[in-house]
Amino acid sequence: MVKKPEFDLNQYEFIQIASVTELADGDRLFIELEDQTIILICSGEKYYAIRDVCTHDDGPLGDGDLDGCELICPRHGARFDIRTGEALTFPAVVGVPVFPVRVVDGIIEVGIPK
Repeated sequence: MVKKPEFDLNQYEFIQIASVTELADGDRLFIELEDQTIILICSGEKYYAIRDVCTHDDGPLGDGDLDGCELICPRHGARFDIRTGEALTFPAVVGVPVFPVRVVDGIIEVGIPK
């Protein structure tokens, strides 16, 4: 069972990103928030936000294949759980930051720390 991160939503400012009609299952959207690139991913009709960086070598992660809820680094094959950010396979051993996502009136919002 996956232990999802627990976010204190009062510690986040939510930014409107896109309509739910803009992201189909398997789609991703790259967004720049607070000087970092975040990948918004639709998987199984749920939305996840994960930082676009492989913790193995600081390379971009977002162009990698999505296998269920695992994002595979396109450079060296490390796998990360998009729900938790957890590093699942070598060469990565450190997880990737994830961000809370919510849908309000059909609009997907991503939370960034205040």
